[in-house]
Amino acid sequence: MWQKVYCLVTLLIFIKIDFATFSSPQSFAAFVASKRDGTQEDSRSSWCCCGQTFKEHSAIHKHVARTHDTEIQQLTQATYKCLLNQLEEEPEAQQLNERKSRPVDICVWIPETGHTSEEQLQNGPGTVLLYYHYCQLEDPHVICAWQKALCEKLHLTGKVRVATEGINGTVGGTNMATNLYIEAMCSHPLFKMDKEDFKTSDGGAECFTDLRIGVYKEIVPMGVDPDVISYQLAGVHLEPEEFHKEVEALLAEGDSCSDTILLDCRNFYESKIGQFTRCLAPDIRKFSYFPDYVDQNLELFKDKKVLMYCTGGIRCERGSAYLRSKDVCKEVYQLKGGIHKYLEQYPEGFYRGKLFVFDERYAISSNSDVISDCRYCSCPWDKYELCSTQFCCQLVLSCPSCRQNGHTACCPTCQTKGQAKSEASPAVLHHKEECECTCGRPRIPQDNTSAQSEF
Repeated sequence: MWQKVYCLVTLLIFIKIDFATFSSPQSFAAFVASKRDGTQEDSRSSWCCCGQTFKEHSAIHKHVARTHDTEIQQLTQATYKCLLNQLEEEPEAQQLNERKSRPVDICVWIPETGHTSEEQLQNGPGTVLLYYHYCQLEDPHVICAWQKALCEKLHLTGKVRVATEGINGTVGGTNMATNLYIEAMCSHPLFKMDKEDFKTSDGGAECFTDLRIGVYKEIVPMGVDPDVISYQLAGVHLEPEEFHKEVEALLAEGDSCSDTILLDCRNFYESKIGQFTRCLAPDIRKFSYFPDYVDQNLELFKDKKVLMYCTGGIRCERGSAYLRSKDVCKEVYQLKGGIHKYLEQYPEGFYRGKLFVFDERYAISSNSDVISDCRYCSCPWDKYELCSTQFCCQLVLSCPSCRQNGHTACCPTCQTKGQAKSEASPAVLHHKEECECTCGRPRIPQDNTSAQSEF
């Protein structure tokens, strides 16, 4: 008897039953199926619910997800009660095996494209989407498989990170394909996203070299366990209008303002080509260096009001949570939707220069300002290209004139090494080798009291 109870408890821990967040896909699919209109004689299905008729999968899914969450949870709870009753009669090992191998029908989450031609999905004006959503995912591998099937069906390229804490992605495709992708995300019962959660820019599938989708520990790589520092500890979200007013007030006070820091959470090469006026832009190469940067500069943030921002908002979620965990700041705020959403409303606002993006475009522009210089001649220039030295993988700002003169590497040392190794065997080359651009930069810099970037 004791062994049976032990196995039951073990199974419950394994499947992590949480009726508030689980919302079983099977329960959801069963509820949707119960709303199918059986009177239809043609081949196209429709669903009737709450006095409305729905012609598309995405429409009925979205309606059920937003309106009948309580019923889905009740159905899930009933399913689990039945499962617990079965456990009392069937071998525990058999139940575990069934739990591990039980298939999930991801097809119910993929929109129908019968009304859309392959031509519309693959050719025509395009869009690049940027989004993230924090929520509890019981089985991220199922979501990963769904994302792969969905993106391949819509001919999307890009990058998607899935974890138990949520999803983060940027994908590109035609306008038709990206619209269908947004509908699928908004109608999924676990995400329940809105169209406003997606940041858009001109582009398409050509902005990415391929499609990469995977399961990770974090949906943004800060290098801190999400169970230790959760996004739920994030700072206060400010709408673009509110953030704009805060920056306006900061600039109006000028040098007399000593209790507010406008903090850029991005990497140095991002802030180099675009940033908010009078910001503090840490000289870090990766977001995973940000926690150490905070730890070594706690005195800088002591009793300060901090206004944080990043590209789309996701790094601020974890970054502000980490900063707040140190309990040194007076207040911590973050720009909701990031620079992307701010520029939609204030293209000529307090953010000047380009917005760095992680795809083949490298940057998008909302204003004509150029705030960075050519690496070699110091003339105004802000268009990144990859270092010409094989396997270097660093970005370089080299103007057309300097490139014509052969200055195509990220630094003089790398340029020399590239010329020397062009005659060497490829076997001696190392992936992502470092040069003076990285070796000369402290991994975690310490800032002084001046809230100004070196850029």
